[in-house]
Amino acid sequence: MRGWFRLTLGLLAVVLGALWTVQGLGYATDSVMTGHRIWAVIGPVVVLIGLVALYFGMRARGHRD
Repeated sequence: MRGWFRLTLGLLAVVLGALWTVQGLGYATDSVMTGHRIWAVIGPVVVLIGLVALYFGMRARGHRD
């Protein structure tokens, strides 16, 4: 079960970061965050954090003791 938490957290961060980026750029409508540029900056940062978590989760899953 090693790495599952990081993988799950990383995937969630990538999805949320992508959603926030799309909303910040104004492509998603009917949201409070639509058109606010701060979300277009925060989103990619969260995606990068998620990718790092995915990387370390995959590494933890690959190490079999």
